[in-house]
Amino acid sequence: MSIKIAIFGSGSGTNAENIIQYFECNPSIEVTLVLSNKADAYILERARLHHIPSAVFTKTDFNNTVELLSLLKEHEVDFIVLAGFLLQIPVDLIHAYPNKIINIHPALLPKYGGKGMYGDRVHEAVIASGDKFSGITIHYIDEHYDSGSIIFQAKCDVLPTDTPHDLAARIHALEYKYFPKVIEETICKEFKLSSE
Repeated sequence: MSIKIAIFGSGSGTNAENIIQYFECNPSIEVTLVLSNKADAYILERARLHHIPSAVFTKTDFNNTVELLSLLKEHEVDFIVLAGFLLQIPVDLIHAYPNKIINIHPALLPKYGGKGMYGDRVHEAVIASGDKFSGITIHYIDEHYDSGSIIFQAKCDVLPTDTPHDLAARIHALEYKYFPKVIEETICKEFKLSSE
């Protein structure tokens, strides 16, 4: 039995590529589809370079979900990973994949989450607040932005001299280190696979 992952992304796809590479030699879990709401997102090129099918959809298509669910079924997708994906997930999709859609957020939720909080906006808010720590949160998706059950968090220092770019670099390092491993552990738990 091989669990098939679809990755949704809106941007450059560095996390997506890291995940694809992590599972390339895994006999039980594979990335089989990459989806984006932006036709010029570099994540699509990364998918092509790794010979993974990809598709682009409009916001209207996404919210209607019928074609999207059909596409996911066609590719036998079992699990969805959001990696830099900016649209809110429709309820129909959440119901079709209960506890099988996870996201990564570049801060320690519940702080610095919600609509419009992504990328440098998050890092700017963390620095402006004077917080000593930031980090990543990997969580299940529910009907609201950044409010699903937390699966995993890792933190890093926020230095007094940090710019948003400095902090982003530290956050990216945490994402690359932990996101694929937590995806694997979550899938093994949800589908009762051995993680050996």
